[in-house]
Amino acid sequence: MKRFTSALLFLTAALLIISCKKEKPQPVPGSSTKTVKFVLYTNEDFSTDEDTIRFALTIRNNAGTIKSRSIFDTTLMLMKIKDIPGPASKIVISKTVPDDGTLLEAGFIYYTRFGVGSKFDTVSTNEKLKVFEYPFQ
Repeated sequence: MKRFTSALLFLTAALLIISCKKEKPQPVPGSSTKTVKFVLYTNEDFSTDEDTIRFALTIRNNAGTIKSRSIFDTTLMLMKIKDIPGPASKIVISKTVPDDGTLLEAGFIYYTRFGVGSKFDTVSTNEKLKVFEYPFQ
């Protein structure tokens, strides 16, 4: 009985040690990334416009279902239209995403009390850096 208990303890310990051993992820050879730089500003004078606006940034591809197409999706803070910065104080946000060789679409979506608007551009398959400037009007 003592041998059986010892063997059972040894077997349990060995199984725990083996099962807890994790493999380190190996980098995929040749994996690369793309960077999209969003630049938001205005050239217009909105200094008296007290309405609010919310901008969203998105990067998506054409693979999969509508929900799975988004690679990056974020909403910026709610701000007054008069607070959208001018060319000297641009809002710049960079996002790096995996490059799987597909055509990407990047853009701004904005929401106001008057409705929703957007501006999109493509990131071609061979572009590693896309600077997407949006002078809001």
